[in-house]
Amino acid sequence: MSARRSSHMATTSAAHPAQQRLVDELRRQGIADERVLGAIAKVPRHLFVDDALQSRAYENTALPIGHAQTISQPYVVALMTQAVLGGRKPPQRVLEIGTGCGYQTAILAELVPVVFTVERIKPLSEQARKRLGALHYRNIHFGYADGSQGWLPYAPYDGILVTAGAEAVPPALMQQLAPTGRLVMPVGPQGAQRLKLIERRIAGFHEQDLGAVSFVPLLPGKC
Repeated sequence: MSARRSSHMATTSAAHPAQQRLVDELRRQGIADERVLGAIAKVPRHLFVDDALQSRAYENTALPIGHAQTISQPYVVALMTQAVLGGRKPPQRVLEIGTGCGYQTAILAELVPVVFTVERIKPLSEQARKRLGALHYRNIHFGYADGSQGWLPYAPYDGILVTAGAEAVPPALMQQLAPTGRLVMPVGPQGAQRLKLIERRIAGFHEQDLGAVSFVPLLPGKC
């Protein structure tokens, strides 16, 4: 595993019209956190998909990225990011499980001082590292590992965001969540997943249902 430890964030150009229309659509759909909408407006989603799909980059839909994985629907990215931030001071350290193409990682890196991201598919991890490096993100730590086990050396985390679904939240992730931390993850069988927000409180864990979602499965091991 390796890491980038500088804290500089990327500088990107202003949203072009299709990107701004997407932001307006997300606002109409109920995304209320202007910090999140600002990040969606700033991060160039077209750079995170294949050339053949760039014309569809600012549609509010998931798109394939290879290796049987997808770049998540922008609404879901915004919803998960809004949930992990909470309506308070942003978390200082967030763990992302499932780097994928790096788009969700970039959104988090715009909003959180330090992002840790773990991917089990080596080509995706390497591509995301190069892409985010080219965009001048310096506050992201990259790990190639089994995400269901979290990333123990850097725990605990103020927030954990999981971009793959499982029947239940892995115990390792619950254990690596800091007091008052927030974990966002799709939970349930394929075809019936619900997005869950789990907050760690003094009295235990509090769970909130954020709605129906559809994610690729969270798989063990590395490949």
